[in-house]
Amino acid sequence: MICESIRIRFPNLTETSAEVTSPATNQYNCIAWAAGDNDRWWWPDPNRIVGYWPSGVERSETKDAFVEAFGTLGFAECENGNLEPGIEKIALFGNGPVGSETPTHAARQLECGNWTSKLGRLEDITHSRVDDLSGAAYGRVICFMSRNRYG
Repeated sequence: MICESIRIRFPNLTETSAEVTSPATNQYNCIAWAAGDNDRWWWPDPNRIVGYWPSGVERSETKDAFVEAFGTLGFAECENGNLEPGIEKIALFGNGPVGSETPTHAARQLECGNWTSKLGRLEDITHSRVDDLSGAAYGRVICFMSRNRYG
């Protein structure tokens, strides 16, 4: 059940479009969750104080740095978030002017076509549409990335 505080922050979520799938934790964030890592917090902190970031990837809050970070896991930019058998997709969200958005969130597509997201330090959820999280909190999807789901 989606609590009221989550529905206030993400008004596109409904009881029928989303459900909580794990309890709140500050062990990992949405970027790590999208990357399949629930053991550490991922963030490109230039001071290397907050979180993990893949070696050799620029530590900057830019779309290019996030695409490169997910690229270390085999992801590459793709056209859309449509479900494709055998393909795993990530949606990167951001705020700001088109072309210079600051990344804010990442969601991962499940094999059934639904999406899974870690909401900051809050719960992990599944949601039926990627745009369920679009709005003031995370902005909009700024790119999609994909890789072969089975290696």
